[in-house]
Amino acid sequence: MRPLTAATLGKAVATFVLGVLVGVVGTVQHRWHEPWGVVLCLALVVVGSVTSRAWGGWPAWVTYAGGVFFAVQALSQTGPGGDVLVPSGEAVGWVWVLGSIGLALVTGALPPRLFRDRPRDAGTADAVPAAPVPSAAPGAPSGEGARPGVDDPAR
Repeated sequence: MRPLTAATLGKAVATFVLGVLVGVVGTVQHRWHEPWGVVLCLALVVVGSVTSRAWGGWPAWVTYAGGVFFAVQALSQTGPGGDVLVPSGEAVGWVWVLGSIGLALVTGALPPRLFRDRPRDAGTADAVPAAPVPSAAPGAPSGEGARPGVDDPAR
């Protein structure tokens, strides 16, 4: 478990704001051009969720999902004048409301190894071999005094 540091809290706040932003944009735009509006908005939820999880781990993902959930639920209510952004009688509204939090939860359930940014071990079968480093020709100047492009024996 990660210790609670200022960096972790900063990432959590930033991903909460990202989640609220994604939720607001998605709630407003999901009915843009059926069905492509909801498809693009759900893709935005997945991209934001993967980004949050990869950047800040579990705490950042939780705050991102909370921000999306909060924004979608708040904007799905009937407004003071009786207006609605997500009508309950339309399927696209239900796809957005349930799909947004569902896809965020699916991303949170993925294994943590998918979000690690570490090189693979050299002993594994799927390791990528390192490219060979070309050696200098015998007698060629090297080190600090070598001038790239000028003291190159291949030229």
